[in-house]
Amino acid sequence: MNRMKKGMAAVVAIALTVLAVPALASDLSDLKRRAQQGDAKAQFKLGLMYNLGRGVPKDMAKAAYWTRKAAQQGHAKAQFNLGVLHEGGRGVRKDFAKAAYWYRKAAEQGDASAQFLLGSMYYKGEGVPKNAAKAVYWWQKAAEQGHASPQFLLGDMYFRGEGVPKDFAKAAYWYRKAAEQGDASAQFLLGFMYDEGEGVPKDFAKAVHWTRKAAEQGHAKAQHNLGFMYYKGQGVLKDVVLAHMWFNIASANGRERAGKARNLLEGLMSRAGIERANALARKCMASKYKTCGQ
Repeated sequence: MNRMKKGMAAVVAIALTVLAVPALASDLSDLKRRAQQGDAKAQFKLGLMYNLGRGVPKDMAKAAYWTRKAAQQGHAKAQFNLGVLHEGGRGVRKDFAKAAYWYRKAAEQGDASAQFLLGSMYYKGEGVPKNAAKAVYWWQKAAEQGHASPQFLLGDMYFRGEGVPKDFAKAAYWYRKAAEQGDASAQFLLGFMYDEGEGVPKDFAKAVHWTRKAAEQGHAKAQHNLGFMYYKGQGVLKDVVLAHMWFNIASANGRERAGKARNLLEGLMSRAGIERANALARKCMASKYKTCGQ
């Protein structure tokens, strides 16, 4: 799943949080002294500084060294970061088994990002035996802490019945959790479920609401579906100009079928209507989807 790659990039960005860099050389010396004396917080901070090249020259080997020192003392964020280093082969040899080992250490302390990535390793069978049920177990741990990526992935697992019994209601529940955090793919799929009445009561207005949310984030499939909703007058007033606009935008974003739908629709439109739709599409895309159909 591409979502796992995107999710990992997000959690790594969270892990490498902005830290307060020592303002004076004496402060840096004190931090190093405390790290050398076994202070886990100082070791973690020093490892992060070497990782980011903040306050010290960037040095991934030293980043790994100090991060490991803190991780071995049970520092959960250091354990997570060490897992990231092993998974990416940064400052250490790439080793999925060691990545999974350190993710598990952090996950067992309740670190949501580690729970997410450990679940992803079980799903892919990297560093651990492939096991969809264990992927669901760890993703649910992370999802329950409000992590949007595993919420979306849980929705997918329940929708397909992978690692858990198929359950559209639970799929819709987890898609909604991610959708409410702005996840475009979750918004699109929640809109689809309302459109089909799967896991939720059929509700065309809610289908339009969530589909529009995704479309306005550049989700091409949602843009295509929103075009059909305007064409059919389903959940919205029928409007072939806006249908053309959304088909056109989806096509520009790589949705080939939307381009075919737009071309067929043009046979039912006046030249003035087509020109207006094209102008609205240009305006919508230029505004990054902030003024669409206005």
